[in-house]
Amino acid sequence: MASRVSGRIEIIPISSEQDLTIDIASFGPENARRILLHSSGLHGVEGFAGSAIQLQLLDNFPALPPDTALILVHILNPYGMAWLRRVNAGNVDLNRNFLIGEEHSGAPQAYAELDSFLNPRTPPSRDFYFLKSAWLIFRRGMPALKQAVVGGQYEYPRGLFFGGRKVEEELEKYGAFLRRSLSSAEYVIAMDVHTGLGKFGEETLLVESGNYETLRKGLSSRVVPLEAESGPAYRIRGGLQNLVFQGAPHAKVHFIGEEFGTYPAAKVLHALREENRWHHYGDAAKDHAVKRTLKDTFCPPSESWRRSVLERGAELIHRAIRL
Repeated sequence: MASRVSGRIEIIPISSEQDLTIDIASFGPENARRILLHSSGLHGVEGFAGSAIQLQLLDNFPALPPDTALILVHILNPYGMAWLRRVNAGNVDLNRNFLIGEEHSGAPQAYAELDSFLNPRTPPSRDFYFLKSAWLIFRRGMPALKQAVVGGQYEYPRGLFFGGRKVEEELEKYGAFLRRSLSSAEYVIAMDVHTGLGKFGEETLLVESGNYETLRKGLSSRVVPLEAESGPAYRIRGGLQNLVFQGAPHAKVHFIGEEFGTYPAAKVLHALREENRWHHYGDAAKDHAVKRTLKDTFCPPSESWRRSVLERGAELIHRAIRL
């Protein structure tokens, strides 16, 4: 499809038992001063929304201003997309993997205390999860609990939100692409699409506080600083923004995490927990009910939800092009 609108295609192969690739389409000047970078599928099973936004864009391609390029990065975690997992083949959460100046080690104390609850060493089963989670929220408070659980950990390789022990192949190869493609850029707007965080069907645009006022004024009232004490935001280690900043050392970079909400946090965590149990302590078959539940959790079978994703996704890209 990208070739129909004069796109340049680059295919990055990923080592696997399958023929898996990260597919990138670039439009506009090769050495553009301004670049709009749009990526999907960093979290595998979350990739359906971002992929749909990108395919829709190719069907209704926008006019690019002079000296502006658009780069579409389709499914940064192809293994997770293919196998309906949020992580890659090494059980690594790629949005916790790219650390700068830090070791891939350590875990929050609260995560260590919750390990047996988060990562049972048994196949999926009924084990009073929702009752236990309600008690934990009551005892620890939702903001502190959320930050401890999902911020990133590097000690439990079969656990949820594992950031790995080294930079993973997907990010190494994507980083090399960014260093080539962004070397001449002076201004970069990077958007990375995710699902599962926030209220059902609502879009949240997560940004660094230093860019908050500019992006809220130029893009949307849905822009939220990562440091906000209320709302869905939380801090992570090793996020994709680190890779983008490193790839464009001479550019002014705005990084936007575009999140589309699905279900309450406890339900999302339960879907991740049960799929992780099945992968490590079941037979990991793709046709199991927990796989279908995980997909529906991050890409709900709701026409209104999917319509909202496409509308908001297109709106953000068109506004970013003019910013």
